[in-house]
Amino acid sequence: MLFAPLLLLLAANHADANLIKRASGFAARQTKSLARDLRVAFGGVLPRSDAQHVIYCKGSAGALAQAASSGAASGTTKKPTATGTAPGLTATSAWHLTQAYAGANFFDGWEFWDTADPTHGVVNYVSQADGEAANLVNVNAAGNAIMRVETTPKVASVRKSIRITTKKTFDGGLVIMDAVHMPTGCATWPAFWSNGPNWPIGGEIDIVEGVNDYTNNQATIHTGPGCNLPSDNPGKLGVSATAVLGGTDCAAATSGNAGCGMRSPSSVSFGAAFNGNGGGVYAMLWNSDGISVYFFERGSVPSDIDAGAPQPKTWGLPMGHWPASTCDPWKFFYKHVAIFDTTLCGDWAGSAWGSSGIPGQEASCAARTGFSTCEAFVQASGSAFNEAYWEVKSVKFYNTTTPL
Repeated sequence: MLFAPLLLLLAANHADANLIKRASGFAARQTKSLARDLRVAFGGVLPRSDAQHVIYCKGSAGALAQAASSGAASGTTKKPTATGTAPGLTATSAWHLTQAYAGANFFDGWEFWDTADPTHGVVNYVSQADGEAANLVNVNAAGNAIMRVETTPKVASVRKSIRITTKKTFDGGLVIMDAVHMPTGCATWPAFWSNGPNWPIGGEIDIVEGVNDYTNNQATIHTGPGCNLPSDNPGKLGVSATAVLGGTDCAAATSGNAGCGMRSPSSVSFGAAFNGNGGGVYAMLWNSDGISVYFFERGSVPSDIDAGAPQPKTWGLPMGHWPASTCDPWKFFYKHVAIFDTTLCGDWAGSAWGSSGIPGQEASCAARTGFSTCEAFVQASGSAFNEAYWEVKSVKFYNTTTPL
């Protein structure tokens, strides 16, 4: 008589086991489906491979007129969520590496711009093949990427130069660039920057930029109408910059394309002084607080950056910051590509040829060189551009697994 209840108990347990097994299988299938859906949902934030070929940068009359009539940016204002995978996280940082350009394969992820310079410089940007043939592009024995300006003694009109753009785009995150040398000297106008489509509607972030013999970097943003700084006082903006340049209106169309710039307090943040100090590291943080730019000279780079586990909250004041309160970073900036270039003369270096009084430019280039025009100097003075080259150790993109 005792066997009947026991058999009933065993049968019930067996049924429960089958039920649990079926439930477990269903949960596993749903988990895989959810993971697939999440990959689809988050797959396009940073970085992406759909970079658009657009003629952009630092302004043309047609683009400015279009921006003025277009009003605010047409891009999405939705905050991007993070991309990447959890294995990229470290024990000490919420940021994980999503893309790195370094070493022998540095140039694999970049496109070479070989059309006219939109800033009207005295340069001919060349393809990768032509750049390599002319010894303007290579990776040196130290594993660093080199991008030079042509140094032929005399040229009839323009000098060959290099401009490269990442194939992948990004929306938000952290970009860290480590360089040991940047172009310097009268007539040079180097920049490391990022840019969106339909300039200036997609926004422009100049991380490293300056001209001629400047020693202090100028970081600047250029946008469509509606983006402003709340103050022109660096102290009120919570930055280490010594000056706000161009005013508080960041829109290219209404600021004469000056945008909102901030000058670094460091006299080794740009040009010959940067090179003489072994270079340094620039970081651009783009999140819901706004856009921030940091500079760390060689010997003072935070250990978390060297370790690949960046912690921006521990870095102190940024060199420049454009707060979200008056410039929505998801409205005025989207689908950016990163860019290196070196132009000569052009809209800025050419117009500043006779100017002085900027840190590093105590005397004008006209006075220093004896040439009345920037263009004449470029055409006649090949050896003057021996220092007009980038030497870049790496460019790295990071993101988080939580909303920016």
